[in-house]
Amino acid sequence: MKTGPVHSLDAHYYTDPQIYRKELEGLLATTWQFAGHEAWLQKSGDYFCFEIAGQNLFCLRDQDGVVRAFYNVCQHRAHELLSDAGNARLIVCPYHAWTYELTGALRSGPNIRSVSGFHRDSVCLSSVRVESFLGFLFVNLDPDARPMDEWFPNAREELSAFVPNIKDLEPLEWVNVHENCNWKVSVENYSECYHCQLNHPTFSSGIIKADTYDIQPQGHCLRHTTECQNLEAMSYPVDLDANIHAGDYSSWFLWPLFSFQVYPGNVLNTYHWRPTDVDQVVVWRGWYTVGGEDSEVVRRLALQDRGTTVEEDIHLVESVQRGLNSRGYRPGPLVVDPACGVQSEHSIRVLQDWMRNAIEGY
Repeated sequence: MKTGPVHSLDAHYYTDPQIYRKELEGLLATTWQFAGHEAWLQKSGDYFCFEIAGQNLFCLRDQDGVVRAFYNVCQHRAHELLSDAGNARLIVCPYHAWTYELTGALRSGPNIRSVSGFHRDSVCLSSVRVESFLGFLFVNLDPDARPMDEWFPNAREELSAFVPNIKDLEPLEWVNVHENCNWKVSVENYSECYHCQLNHPTFSSGIIKADTYDIQPQGHCLRHTTECQNLEAMSYPVDLDANIHAGDYSSWFLWPLFSFQVYPGNVLNTYHWRPTDVDQVVVWRGWYTVGGEDSEVVRRLALQDRGTTVEEDIHLVESVQRGLNSRGYRPGPLVVDPACGVQSEHSIRVLQDWMRNAIEGY
């Protein structure tokens, strides 16, 4: 059958507040979302709060060392239980002092014994699915969600090969970047390198060999692969003998809002997109070292990244968002090359199918 070119999504997918509300209620509430790192839960009672799909949640480590996640709401009269991060022997509601065990079970409440027919064991905090993915904690508001390894086949094993000490890594530095665009615009920009050589000279000439760049789907993961630049052109030192993958770059974008990225030299960094409105997103960039120990190389690389690729992308995605609001915009054809490679947008075709199905299926 004769087929024509595949066109990009209509502008309203990125500009319509109703679409964004559907994503909050559907897509973002039924997919695996990054919560935080296990390094933040070193001891029993350690906790941190976070938000997913408009829901206030917290993770903690209980007395048996189990990591748990709960909705951050008291079952008495709905007051929020915790804020920020800290350590608690018990979870005590600030409103009426109803008190919960670290397992979420109700322990006590002022004068509750006077309530006829009330059984303490009938009340507990509402739990949320949580998985540790190589030390990174992800939650899913859907109690029936498939495990992460089914969503993202081979990603765990591949990451372990590219970063053999990944389970020993802890956050060294976080960089929060605000972008005035829909989260999908930013994710699309990350998910192709068709624009790299024109817009990211430092990345394309000082980190990777752009002509070797390719992206392929693995389940609901987009796997980026390329070679590192010639050592004399690299913008930071790399020991190619350190590991079989020391000379490689790879990235695992976990649909819809998180990516592990390994720079040459086995340097792990991450992207976490946090939508805050239909045309606003915060990109949380993380950099990691063994035990969170300071590293001049990693700090300089993070600074270089923030001043080049990240800054360059801000201007690109914000310009696209403005263009999506133009009356003159008509979705153009994607450049889908059967041979794939850096000059192709085949990954955007896959990504936009996921985006479209997430809206139309809800």
